[in-house]
Amino acid sequence: MTQLSKDFILVYGDAFVDYIANDTTNTSFAKFLGGATINVAAGISRIGAPSALITITGDDETSQFVRQEIKNEGVNLDYAVFVPEKRVSGVYVHLKEDGERVFKDYVDEAPDLQVTAQHLNEEAFKRASIFNFCSGTMFHPTALVTTRAAVEMAKLHDAIIAIDANIRPLRWSSESHCRETVVSFFQDAHILKLTDEELFFLTEVNSIEAGLELLKPLNIPIILITVGADGTYAVLNGEVMHVSVEKIVPVDTTGAGDAFMAGIMRYVHYNGLPTTKESLDNCVSFGNKLGAMAATKPGALTALPRYDEIKNLL
Repeated sequence: MTQLSKDFILVYGDAFVDYIANDTTNTSFAKFLGGATINVAAGISRIGAPSALITITGDDETSQFVRQEIKNEGVNLDYAVFVPEKRVSGVYVHLKEDGERVFKDYVDEAPDLQVTAQHLNEEAFKRASIFNFCSGTMFHPTALVTTRAAVEMAKLHDAIIAIDANIRPLRWSSESHCRETVVSFFQDAHILKLTDEELFFLTEVNSIEAGLELLKPLNIPIILITVGADGTYAVLNGEVMHVSVEKIVPVDTTGAGDAFMAGIMRYVHYNGLPTTKESLDNCVSFGNKLGAMAATKPGALTALPRYDEIKNLL
């Protein structure tokens, strides 16, 4: 499946403002543009691939900040939605001593103002090489309907469907509702990316082998299980391989998964969906390197690599 004739990688999801702790005391915070899908869209653009974003913002100062920051990143906002009353959500991110992050508190003043299925522009999906989304908005009934409609549009126009689970349990009414909803999308995925913890959560087992065995009946062409410093387990049509990553001293892992996904998306946009172990190894190795680079810097979006930093890897 080659996507070279398509214009951009299309990303759907909520914009957030990340309030990231300045240090491990978690008593003071700095404000950044955030949200997993925003980070991926910006991360793609930063490393030299075109990206477009479907999201919703309002008329307040925070929304203006978000739109301007997204534009500054070179992300196409032609298909984004403007509703004056919308207020962009926020999340407080605490840091642990080992550099890992903890999502502590969500702030959402307008939860029921979402991108609707009627807001979706079919032209965006005609132009998209890849449609990328995560589970971040699926807990909301309107957003869930929108996500399903978007997947159908992507399928209609032969876009590669890439899912990064990015599960945030605090946003769901129950763990079982979360599992059932998120897993229901996997049958349409060409690429599925999970952390090992997300795999264990969704499959309710405690080993990667057992978790992957339970996903087998879904026949997902490519599954990527990231395991932090131990790299990534990559599955191509049921065959499992391990792709290591160079050891680094982590400063903050907040943006590492998003940088990884941006790298995967860039590779697939320019090279097509990997169909051999060699091409998948090249794709995942590139994503691993970008994730490691992001983990050596503080912040999420601020830590994502830029083209000049990665051009020697291409």
